[in-house]
Amino acid sequence: MPLFMTDAQRTPGTFGRIFEPDAGWLAKQPHEEALEPELPIIDTHHHLWDLPGSRYLISELADDMRTGHNIVQTVFLECHAMYREDGPPEMRPVGETTFAAGLAAMSESGNYGPARVAQGIVGMADLSLGDAVRPVLEAHIRAGDGRFRGVRYATAWDASEVIGNSYTADGPHMLARPRVRAGIACLASLGLSYDAWVFHPQLGDVIELARAMPDLNIVLGHCGGPLGYGPYANRREAVFAEWKPKMIELAALPNVTVKLGGMMMRLAAFDYNVVPAPPSSVELAEMWRPYIETCIELFGAERCMFESNFPVEKMGSSYVTLWNCFKRITAAASASEKASLYSDTARRVYRLG
Repeated sequence: MPLFMTDAQRTPGTFGRIFEPDAGWLAKQPHEEALEPELPIIDTHHHLWDLPGSRYLISELADDMRTGHNIVQTVFLECHAMYREDGPPEMRPVGETTFAAGLAAMSESGNYGPARVAQGIVGMADLSLGDAVRPVLEAHIRAGDGRFRGVRYATAWDASEVIGNSYTADGPHMLARPRVRAGIACLASLGLSYDAWVFHPQLGDVIELARAMPDLNIVLGHCGGPLGYGPYANRREAVFAEWKPKMIELAALPNVTVKLGGMMMRLAAFDYNVVPAPPSSVELAEMWRPYIETCIELFGAERCMFESNFPVEKMGSSYVTLWNCFKRITAAASASEKASLYSDTARRVYRLG
């Protein structure tokens, strides 16, 4: 199924696809000033792209970041942007790293604000190549100009056609396949991290991987991918009850860190195709609090970090409101815990300067 949803396909209850944010609808979100505006933030997960019908490049990101929060650095995550047009198919994703590194260099001019964009780059490599993925990874490292930090080889897959699987996912239990394991081992041997993107019924795959490769730095995205639509609709308590025990197991594995956020599409806590206006940060915090607070309780602040997942989350919220949501959830945290959650964990895990 296609990554982008057309306006005609935006019907009530339709989740799991990306569409261009509706500026008029977003303007109806209650105005908010940034909470704790001095708190340094590293946005650990955002995308940049210029695709048919959707443009989100450094200028657009800078406009969003210029809304009151103290964003000091960001980490770019692969999104099938700017692949090379020719050459060996396995090498084409290296073009995305070249693209991200170029935008990072533009950011360092200061012309786009004080935040340093894409100081960490997480790219895409076909880990099913096994040992043969090494030259691809080495090409990414060269293209990243010192910023390449790891790979997201997304395996988010569900049997329901409604869900919309990751473009690299072709079936269940991909992380257990011998060639994929060999590719991940190659990744680890080069000192690179693995960003895991799975849905909550697949968390057992990440548990098995983390146990099998204790030296692998695993970053679990989007709070472990809880689903709330399709066959998971109207099962909020059951989904949480399925998700939490697996997160307890993952928290016992010290090589796993979790990103907090990224639930706008998949958790489907409110229908952004129907509600007359986007929720406030108070309302959004109440929707996401059970998952985010549980992650912090289980993993500790030193193994959690926040992500914007922009521009995907822009389908349902502005940047300033999104970070206010996170800050409301962590309002009772200590100063040292907030430092970890908003910047220190990211700086350590992604090895940022």
